[in-house]
Amino acid sequence: MVVYVIPVREEINKPTLYILRRGLKEAIEQKADAVVLDMNTPGGALDVTFEIMKALEKFPGQTITFVNTDAISAGAFISATTQEIWFSPRGKIGAAAPVMATGGEIDKSMKQKIVSFLRAEVRSVSEGKGYRGQVISAMIDEDYELKIGDKILKPKGELLTLTATEALEKYGEPPQALLGAGKAADIEALLAAKFGAGNFEVKIFKITWSEKLAQYLTVLSPILLGLGLLALFVEFKTPGFGIFGIAGIVLLAVVFLSSYVAGFSGHEPLLVFAVGLLLVGLELFFFPGVFIVALLGIGLMLGSLVWAMADLWPGQPLTVAWSGDAFVQPLQNLGLGMVLAVAMGVALVRYLPHGWVWDKLVVGSAIGGAAQVAGLSPQEAGAVESLIGQCGVAATVLRPSGQVEIGGRRYEAIVEVGAINAGDAVVVRGRTAFAVVVEKAQA
Repeated sequence: MVVYVIPVREEINKPTLYILRRGLKEAIEQKADAVVLDMNTPGGALDVTFEIMKALEKFPGQTITFVNTDAISAGAFISATTQEIWFSPRGKIGAAAPVMATGGEIDKSMKQKIVSFLRAEVRSVSEGKGYRGQVISAMIDEDYELKIGDKILKPKGELLTLTATEALEKYGEPPQALLGAGKAADIEALLAAKFGAGNFEVKIFKITWSEKLAQYLTVLSPILLGLGLLALFVEFKTPGFGIFGIAGIVLLAVVFLSSYVAGFSGHEPLLVFAVGLLLVGLELFFFPGVFIVALLGIGLMLGSLVWAMADLWPGQPLTVAWSGDAFVQPLQNLGLGMVLAVAMGVALVRYLPHGWVWDKLVVGSAIGGAAQVAGLSPQEAGAVESLIGQCGVAATVLRPSGQVEIGGRRYEAIVEVGAINAGDAVVVRGRTAFAVVVEKAQA
């Protein structure tokens, strides 16, 4: 049989969730028979803990926690979700009362509500598992008295924490362990005791540096999306294809790849993203001016990003995912990214009226001489109107934007349909806030 070992170390936070989720999905894809959580944690965020508990319930095989050496607070909740809890000789579990993120005490009335909810949650995952529900309740609620038969194991007024020996002590008729399934020196010894020596293959889920980086980048997804969309907009408004286009594509690719590495995405969104990128490239280099191709490509890229950020599980049909909330957070991230892009664009226009960025975005001030970079300043914008109907020469290739030379001066220009080669004669047909609109002059 195949056994996957997934580390659950240090503080329980978003990166822990990403590691565990990716490990579980990989175990499902590899048809693993069991998953062992190699746990040593002081606890952590409660909302993340609930997400981890839900993820564990989706694994179809056996789930085991190896307390090596601490399963405190959130670690106790996660352990309670697994089918069995094993301990190292120095293992400890308990002290699971909710506290504020800063470590301070929660308001008494609010704490009572949270404790009541937590106890109900623990009971729901502990049904049929002996004393587990009672024991975890005693770890959560200091006012809960743990009593088995005539023996009081935890009086009111304190929280329960158990050592490995205490967790394995047997009570009741017939006798059964208080919480643990066994004690082992390490995971190999645990598996040998449970499945028999030589009857299992261990696969350890290893965390790479790229995964650690991706786990934090996913938190920044809305900001990266906003910056990427803004960069693509700026590229669209500047001549040729340059740094803004590259930056926009790279930023969107970072969001995609971080979602993939963090355990959200599968291979399919990668193909959709690649098709979208190909369409954008075709429009830029082969069919300039046919905006529908680029828009379709950008639509596919954004759609693949939403798909990549969705928490989909192996074998789960998309119809099931759409009926749940798998796409809610990704759509929120995309919406927030668009809002940030618009806000940053407005700030760029308002607070950076001069400089190299603005000079490329707006038809800026004209500088005499054919060799100089062009444009008319906003103060001379009226002079641009007089250019309509005048003829000139394409100073650069227009695909669909570039520069034209009219009367010894250069201007940012755009062609609405097709492309114009450098040196071709052009005639001005109109203007936008960013460039003059030209077409190829008839011979």
